[in-house]
Amino acid sequence: MLIAVSVYGEDRPGIVHNIAKVLADNNANIVDIEQTVLQGMFVMFLVADVSKAISSVEEIEKKLKDVAKKINVNVSVAPFERKYIGDKNLYVVTVLGRDRVGIVRDITAAFLEFGINIEKTSLTARDDLISIEFVIDIGNADPEVVKKRLRIEAERLGLDIVFQPYASFKRDKRLIVFDMDSTLVDAEIIDELAKEAGVEKEVKELTERAMKGEIGFKEALEERVRLLKGLPVEVLERIYSKVKLTNGAKELIKSLKEAGYKVAVVSGGFSYFTNKLKEELGLDYAFGNELEIENGKLTGRIKGRIIDAEEKARIVEEIARKEGIRLEDVVAIGDGANDKLMIERAGLGIAFNAKEALKEVADGSISKENLIGLASVLKLPSEFKKRVVGD
Repeated sequence: MLIAVSVYGEDRPGIVHNIAKVLADNNANIVDIEQTVLQGMFVMFLVADVSKAISSVEEIEKKLKDVAKKINVNVSVAPFERKYIGDKNLYVVTVLGRDRVGIVRDITAAFLEFGINIEKTSLTARDDLISIEFVIDIGNADPEVVKKRLRIEAERLGLDIVFQPYASFKRDKRLIVFDMDSTLVDAEIIDELAKEAGVEKEVKELTERAMKGEIGFKEALEERVRLLKGLPVEVLERIYSKVKLTNGAKELIKSLKEAGYKVAVVSGGFSYFTNKLKEELGLDYAFGNELEIENGKLTGRIKGRIIDAEEKARIVEEIARKEGIRLEDVVAIGDGANDKLMIERAGLGIAFNAKEALKEVADGSISKENLIGLASVLKLPSEFKKRVVGD
C-alpha cells in the first residue's frame, strides 16, 4: 500500500529530516520524493510504501501532523495508487523571453492543443530575461510537427524556444561552435569592408542571396571578395576596432570557459577577424577564409581552402575528433544557410536570429537580444537564478 505525503511551509532547516524520521520510525519506506524551495517557501511531495509499517495509516498521518505543527509546516496524507502509464516520449522545451504576465498560460495552451502532458516545470531568471523549462511527454505525436508548431506559436508570442529529446538534454555538452557574422559579432563584416571599398550595394545583394541559399556560398564569396580588390589592409584593423560583439556574447563565452567548454568560431567570413576574436575572447579555435594580401592591399582573392557549409561541418567534426568529443555533445550556433550542415549534425543546433530555412532544421531558435539565454539552456552556473514570476 502506498501513501502520498505533501508538505509545504516557510523554509527552514530540518523539515525533510523530521518528516523522513516519522516515516522511518514507523517502517514506512520512501519510494519517490521531490522537493524544492520557491521564494522562501518549502514544497515537497513524496510517496511512501506503508505495506510493512508498524503503525496504521491513520496513526502515521497523526504523527506527521504532530511533527508538522512543531516545525510550522502543513502536511496532507492521501492514499496513492501506482499506475502503469506505458513508455513515455519525453522532450525538454526551454522557453526564453522578457518577463511578462501570461507566458506560462500561453505556452501551455499550445501543449494542450497537442494533448501534451507536462511532467515537470522550472523557471529561472537573469535580470528581466526568464527561462522556463518544461519536461513534456509528447506521446505518439510527431516531434518535428510539435517542434515546428511550438516554434511558430512562440514567435507569435515574442518568445524563443529550444526543443530537445530528453536523452540529448541530459547529456553534458562539451564543445560549442559559433558562427561569427551576425552571431558572435553584431555585423556582417564583409558589408563593412564593402562600404570602405565603395561597393556596398553590390556586396549586400550577394550576401542576402547567399544567406537565403539562392546562390552557392563559394560563388558568392569569390564574387564579393573580388569587389574588394585594392582595399588597404589597414582598413581591416579599423573595422575590427568598430565592430561590436553581440549583446551577451562576451559574458556567455566567459561562462562557457569557466564551465569547461571548448569554444570555437568557425566562419565563412575572414580569418583576420576570427583570429582577433580568438585573442580577445580566449577562444580555443578560430577558422575563417584567408584574404590574400600583396603589397599591403587585398588582391581580391581567397588564399587556401574556402569555408563553405560542407567545410564548416567538416571543421566541427575535426575539432570534436581532436578533443575526443562526440558530435552528440557539440552545440552549434549560426544564422544563415552556410551554417545548416553543422547545425544539423551537432547534438544541439541553434538558429540565431536566423532565416526560416535554418530554423526548420535547428533544435531551437533564439533571437538577437537573447543570446545570453543559452546560459540557461546549457545549465551554466551563476548566470541564471531560480525565482517565481507572477503569471
